[in-house]
Amino acid sequence: MASSSGTSSGSSFLQNSGSEEDLQLLMDQRKRKRMISNRESARRSRMRKQKHLNDLMAQVSTLRKENDQILTSMNVTTQHYLNVEAENSILRAQLSELSHRLESLNEIIAYMDANNNNNSCSNGLAMDHNEPYSFNFAQSDTVVDGFNMTNSWNYFCSNQPIMTAHVLQY
Repeated sequence: MASSSGTSSGSSFLQNSGSEEDLQLLMDQRKRKRMISNRESARRSRMRKQKHLNDLMAQVSTLRKENDQILTSMNVTTQHYLNVEAENSILRAQLSELSHRLESLNEIIAYMDANNNNNSCSNGLAMDHNEPYSFNFAQSDTVVDGFNMTNSWNYFCSNQPIMTAHVLQY
């Protein structure tokens, strides 16, 4: 009897150790699966992170190019503005000088009209008082570049340069 109980307890020990080994193998197998799954998940996560980083780097590159284009366009526009502003300054100076000249010429004509007591000058230049700054030349007068060359005052005015203000470039 003792021998039968010894064998039965020995076989139950073998069964327990076999089931413990099976259980240990099962747990090790699950552990390996989990480890492999975690590694795969981490690999996918690194790939997503790398793709996101690459997308951001491409976006930075695109935005830098756009920024450079905008800066170039802005510099060209600023230079164009400065050129137009300089040209406008020159034109304003010319307008001022030409207005002053016109005023002086009108004063001369008014003086000559007052001295002659009529509306026509001795040289055939007549001013239409209804339309300021319009002149009618007699048919016999010599006109060169808009000047009546029989009038000595016109010789003096035709040789005068138009002075302009110096414009500083920025």
